[in-house]
Formats: sequence, C-alpha cells, structure tokens
Amino acid sequence: MTSTTQGIALRATGLTKDFRGFRAVNDVDLTVAEGGVHALVGPNGAGKTTLFNLLSGFLKPTSGTITVRGEDVTGLQPEQIAHKGVARSFQITSLFENLDPREHVELALQSRTTMGRTFWRSDRLMRQFRPRADELLEEVGLSHLATKPAGELAYGQKRALEMALVLALDPAIMLLDEPTAGMGIEDVTRTIELVKRIAAGRTVVFVDHNMHVVGSLADKVTVLQQGRVLAEGTYEEVRKDPRVITAYLGEASNA
Repeated sequence: MTSTTQGIALRATGLTKDFRGFRAVNDVDLTVAEGGVHALVGPNGAGKTTLFNLLSGFLKPTSGTITVRGEDVTGLQPEQIAHKGVARSFQITSLFENLDPREHVELALQSRTTMGRTFWRSDRLMRQFRPRADELLEEVGLSHLATKPAGELAYGQKRALEMALVLALDPAIMLLDEPTAGMGIEDVTRTIELVKRIAAGRTVVFVDHNMHVVGSLADKVTVLQQGRVLAEGTYEEVRKDPRVITAYLGEASNA
C-alpha cells in the first residue's frame, strides 16, 4: 500500500480507545479501499463494535486518527461525519412503531434538507420526498409494505427498512453493524443479495458473526482479537490462518 490516499475511502491509524483502564481498541490500523466491501470479524469482546463506534463518531478515540477520503475526521460528531458521506446502521433496529416505511424514509430524506431540523411538516411539503422514498423502498424490497405500520413488520423487514434509511442519506461509505443478526436462513439470504445490490458504487464496511455472510460479501476481512488486528486478507486467507482458527476455537472451548 502506498502512502497516498488515492483509492482509500476510510483509514484508521493507531486507533486506540480506553475505558477506565480497559483498552477496548488497541493501536488498530485499518485501510478500506474505495468501492470495496470490507468485513470486521472476531470473537466476542474483540472490539468490533467499539471500532465501529469510533469510525462513525459515536465514540472519541483515546489516540490515533481517522480519515475519510484523505480528510481528517478524528473527533468529529456523528452528524459531521455523516456529512462527509458516511452513514451507519445499528445492531438494534429503532423505528417509530406507528409510522409506515414510506413515512420513515420521507423523514430520513427530509433530514438532508433545510427542513431537517423540523421533525414534522405538512403532508404537502413531505410529498416532495415520496418519489425518492418509493424508489428506495423498491430497492430494499419493501414497496408492497410501504403503508404498513413499522410495528407490524417482520424482523427481517425492519432490518431492510433500516437499510433504506441509511440509503436515504446517499452515503458514499456505509457502515453496517451486524446486518443479519437474529435472522433466519431466508432473511439472511435476502439480506446478502440486498447488500450486494446497494454496494454497487459504494464502499461498505460491516460487522457480522455469520461466516457465510462474510464469505459471500467481503473482498477483504480484518480479524480482531482483544482490540488488536489479528489477521487481514481475503476470506479464504483468513479462514485458513492458524491464529484465526485458534482464536475462534479458543472462544468455543471457553464458552
């Protein structure tokens, strides 16, 4: 890897996070290629979610730097990082139970405009966002449920709606925190295909415990253990790495 930032969407250098004497992320270097799909994996407690929160601004690093397309974003607030083209989903979906998917996406689209500081506007003003909202619902396979209250959606449908909300921000870089967590086999398969579609023309970084998902999606995999980078490479490379095998088998034997 050269020292230039060309072709690099996201970079962390020497990233460290301490919590009252506990080092959750320890001197992590991470380079995410523009247009790539990059997976973060590792045993429980490896520091994956903490690293995700650092990259998206929800936590401030103790030391180290984060750059987005060569621009230093270290210590910026989440909304400031979002304005740089970075959007993230969360492991736990949080939706308004009484609003339907179309209304959710319209509100997300509104947030990117000068209307964004006003939670609710008239139906006439909100209607301007409907064509794009419907396009996004079509993209994630929810067109037929556009007017169904979110509280009545199945779990996999709620995760798809959250993906539409991320897409509404029109991000260049998407951070997806365990997009298939808690899903059955059919929903996992649909989500893999969905991520493949939305990754076109974007950079995706995701955390997932499902190695089938990682192998199906990732161009590059970074394995964390105890807050450090243990191994990095293609899925085939890391799955055969003795250090990775030991880390996962060690977790299983200690469970």
